[in-house]
Amino acid sequence: MAQKPAIPKGTRDFSQLEMARRNYIFNTIREVFGKYGFAQIETPAMELMSTLMGKYGEEGDKLLFRIQNSGEKANEAPEKGLRYDLTVPFARYVVQHRDTIQFPFKRYQIQPVWRADRPQKGRYREFYQCDVDVVGTNSLLAEVELIQIVEEVYRHLGIRVSLHLNNRKILAGIAEVIGAPDKMIDITVAIDKLDKIGVEAVNAELIERGLSNEAVAALQPILNLSGSNNEKLSQLRTILAGSEVGLKGVDELETIFNLTDAVGLTSNSAAVSQRSGLTIELDLCLARGLNYYTGAIFEVKALDVQMGSITGGGRYDNLTGIFGMPDVSGVGISFGADRIYDVLTELNLYPEELQSATQLLFACFGDEELKFAMQAATALRARGMRVEVYPEAVKMKRQMAYADAKHIPYVAIIGSNELQEKKVMLKNMLTGEQSLVSVDEIQL
Repeated sequence: MAQKPAIPKGTRDFSQLEMARRNYIFNTIREVFGKYGFAQIETPAMELMSTLMGKYGEEGDKLLFRIQNSGEKANEAPEKGLRYDLTVPFARYVVQHRDTIQFPFKRYQIQPVWRADRPQKGRYREFYQCDVDVVGTNSLLAEVELIQIVEEVYRHLGIRVSLHLNNRKILAGIAEVIGAPDKMIDITVAIDKLDKIGVEAVNAELIERGLSNEAVAALQPILNLSGSNNEKLSQLRTILAGSEVGLKGVDELETIFNLTDAVGLTSNSAAVSQRSGLTIELDLCLARGLNYYTGAIFEVKALDVQMGSITGGGRYDNLTGIFGMPDVSGVGISFGADRIYDVLTELNLYPEELQSATQLLFACFGDEELKFAMQAATALRARGMRVEVYPEAVKMKRQMAYADAKHIPYVAIIGSNELQEKKVMLKNMLTGEQSLVSVDEIQL
């Protein structure tokens, strides 16, 4: 009995149309990255487990895919795993190639990552990330450029988004002022789930993680601060007056907001910018559970679709230090291509021309007509057109059905009369209009 074909849960095949749409996303993102001076690198799908472990927090480490057999002798093979993200491999790359790169180092990567997660809507075990990072500078200009990149990418894609912004230094300051400075990681891991499990479940988890009832109670009004971004920052200055690190985080966010204002992005209200579909909002519940973040943290969500984060990232001050190169600060964000794909699909925002890779199909009815079609197709391809020649002299109905199924917008029909005049009958498949033209006259 033949084996039933299947793929692992949390993975997907992609059709021709789906690949055209994915490449539209990748090309849009790649073009914007390049405008800000970022250049592309790639790293291997697999990394040493020693590179990956301990970088993603206790819950992230549980989602690492281990490679059981890598073809080496068991006693000689270091343990390996599929990469969980592109940031840790990037840090490893920077240290390994430090003598050949120029700092500040601006790079982007568009590659798949793997997580042993439970598949659900918008969450896959294999998915692409589009990462953009700069290392080797402490300047907050880098954060502002990333916000500009977010605005420009989603403006080009036509998606209205909300960018939520926080700072890990503020979270550290909050842990200090509520009397739990040693519980900052526990606090961030718990409150990062607030949108998913609700405040009561988060509070219960904080208690389980060892916070006192008093500390949990003191945390509530801080997480519920309201008002404009400037009003929240003003309130935080009062709340965090006794925390040096917390006030530094407030200063950093204030600088970022001032600079985003300077480049015309809305940051001081929750209203959508008149210039774009971007909203920027200070969100004290945003924690991002990854342990390597030390400063500003970002998360982007689509406003018109129920979907998790479609972009996220932040500042990391010493990620390269893990690999023996301390005190090199970096900041980056990651675009989740698969979730962006789902958002564009749900909102029907793909350009119509992505329906077909082919612009023109030659339909013909004999050997001589086929030769002429091949010559004409060659000439049109040299002019940059995407052209197919139907390979068999079959009935017109079958050739037209092929063009319809592939959403090919134009068909060039060659019969004996057209061949005699060295012309084609050009048919617009959308309007039904036909005209007799020479090959040189074809304009698509």
